[in-house]
Amino acid sequence: MQYLRSLIFTALLFVSPLIPCLLIVLSAPLPYKFRMGFAIGWAKGVMWMLKLICGLDYVVEGRENLPEKPTVLMIKHTSAWEVISQFFIFDHLSWVIKRELMWLPFVGWALLFMRPIPVNRGAGHSAVAQVIRKGSRRIREGMGVMVFPEGTRMAPGKTRRYGLSGALLALEVGRPVIPIAHNAGDFWLRRGLLKKPGTIRLVIGPPIEVTGKEPRALNREVQDWVESKMFEISSAYHS
Repeated sequence: MQYLRSLIFTALLFVSPLIPCLLIVLSAPLPYKFRMGFAIGWAKGVMWMLKLICGLDYVVEGRENLPEKPTVLMIKHTSAWEVISQFFIFDHLSWVIKRELMWLPFVGWALLFMRPIPVNRGAGHSAVAQVIRKGSRRIREGMGVMVFPEGTRMAPGKTRRYGLSGALLALEVGRPVIPIAHNAGDFWLRRGLLKKPGTIRLVIGPPIEVTGKEPRALNREVQDWVESKMFEISSAYHS
């Protein structure tokens, strides 16, 4: 029965962005808040369907750790859940995304007007420079910057060395890093149809200050916090 529920949800998920994406494109001449409003409404609708159809809810812990000024956030990437939910969990963000997403019909068209930071992951130092340059501009404009430091979705219980772009950006602008962990991958499987019932925990960690730190040391501090919290909240780390 849960597989059938997951199939119904997945089918609705695939068609759900069409109208919001068109509205975002059509509202391009209007202020940014209108475009973001359509994205937030879509994301909240997806979470409502997920709870209603699949019995999968979420809680957010540590909101008090979010600073008033825009900064750099680094989040674990294990599923599509955290990509969708961050539209309304966090305020006024720009996202570092892979350039290929901009080529998708409807979704890519909408992303053009959502002020992301698209990068070519195979470009090496050039991609890092883009994140620093464009990310600095976004932060000066009052937007936080969300980074998936592993660069791709990781299977629950797995990790790899975090990329340096988020740490370098934080050092460039002199703002702390906000580490974020969650166990969405335990419920929304990375390469599978099944959406398990339960409650996803997303935990926002305390700001990690950057003053006087080298990029690699800062990166290790962020990764240590995220992975230790993942070990605490994710069943996959104990299997």
